[in-house]
Amino acid sequence: MDVTDDLPSASHTIQEFVLGYEEARQLRGFRCPNCGLVTATWGLACPQCGKAELGEAQLSQRGGVSAFSILTGPGDEFINDAPYAYGVVALQGGGRITGWMPTVRSEKDLAIGDAVHFVPGYKPGVQFAKDSEDPNPG
Repeated sequence: MDVTDDLPSASHTIQEFVLGYEEARQLRGFRCPNCGLVTATWGLACPQCGKAELGEAQLSQRGGVSAFSILTGPGDEFINDAPYAYGVVALQGGGRITGWMPTVRSEKDLAIGDAVHFVPGYKPGVQFAKDSEDPNPG
């Protein structure tokens, strides 16, 4: 018997999860059939109740900022985009997800609770823009 025989399986792989927002232009997550938790974090079991049968869920592309920081010294892939905001977005309908906002350059440009939306982009990661901004920043 292989030790992995007893491990739960997910409805999609981590790679498929990431490609969902990078290529399919959608935010995917999971919903727990036991407690109802919606999460944007890939996993094999519910982080709230431990149930190992999570169902895939399409997540809202809109939400509100619940925390953020302005990054001025990011990794090499984003060095030409700095400064920018990196934060946590509480999605409408459930789930929280981290993402970056290249058009937010200062703490004065964003506030906790600001409405934001998902903006598919060519760079890796989940990108958001404030609802008051053009969805296709130049």
